[in-house]
Amino acid sequence: MDFMNKPITAPNKASTAPLTTASIKGPDDIWQQIYREAETAATDEPALAEFFNATILSHSSLGDALSYYLASKLASDEAQQAMLRTVMDRAFSTADIINAVTADIAATVDRDSACTLYLTPFLYFKGFLALQAYRASHQLWNEQRQSLALLVQYRISLIFAVDIHPAAVIGSGLLIDHATGLVIGETAVIEDCVSIMQSVTLGGTGKVSGDRHPKIRKGVLIGPGAKILGNIEVGEGAMVAASSVVLKAVPAHAVVAGVPAAVVGDTRCAEPSQAMDHYFKCD
Repeated sequence: MDFMNKPITAPNKASTAPLTTASIKGPDDIWQQIYREAETAATDEPALAEFFNATILSHSSLGDALSYYLASKLASDEAQQAMLRTVMDRAFSTADIINAVTADIAATVDRDSACTLYLTPFLYFKGFLALQAYRASHQLWNEQRQSLALLVQYRISLIFAVDIHPAAVIGSGLLIDHATGLVIGETAVIEDCVSIMQSVTLGGTGKVSGDRHPKIRKGVLIGPGAKILGNIEVGEGAMVAASSVVLKAVPAHAVVAGVPAAVVGDTRCAEPSQAMDHYFKCD
């Protein structure tokens, strides 16, 4: 297929400078960079030219491409692709949602040392893809379309091994790294610029109903395997060490570790989520 001759979808060719996270102004900047990277990738690996054409080069915008890709990934007999595409199209045409998508891609490239292309999280990182699919399910939940929202959640959990309740409230600029085994409960809140590693649980305790899940404030870093349970707050700029079990509130800019977790020090920067600094000094 002649994927290089699609003037209706090609970005502004005058914009050739490499994109940096500092230069991002909006979804169009991200989209232009992804499109250029897909063109290069299709040329470098002809065996995947059809794949890059279907997922990127035949689309006119970031939202359009993401809608197509998620609908095709999540589709099943119960959740048919055409129906999911309608849901995704509407979600990713919403300014707040597509701006959050942009911030999530930028955060991933900025913080993940294994990620050097903007194309990479879009196509290959299930943490990023699961988070964006959650955004569509959250929109449905807020519109009182709970059954459809829960069906989308179910498909996300099967395809990506990530379980995010559609009622959870999640900000933008998140990195969900590796993602396998992540669980985020119904009344959880995650603010902007948070980084979360694999096998993290933001869960409740017992059979308590109502507001029962953690509140994660801006700039927090949560290490792999951490379990944060109950309606407790992890303060701004805090860090939860790997495999910790957190059962009580964490002060801002504190480092907690252990089972049960206790404060073991202070973070070395204002937002450990940005630095991805998992270090803490053991006395």
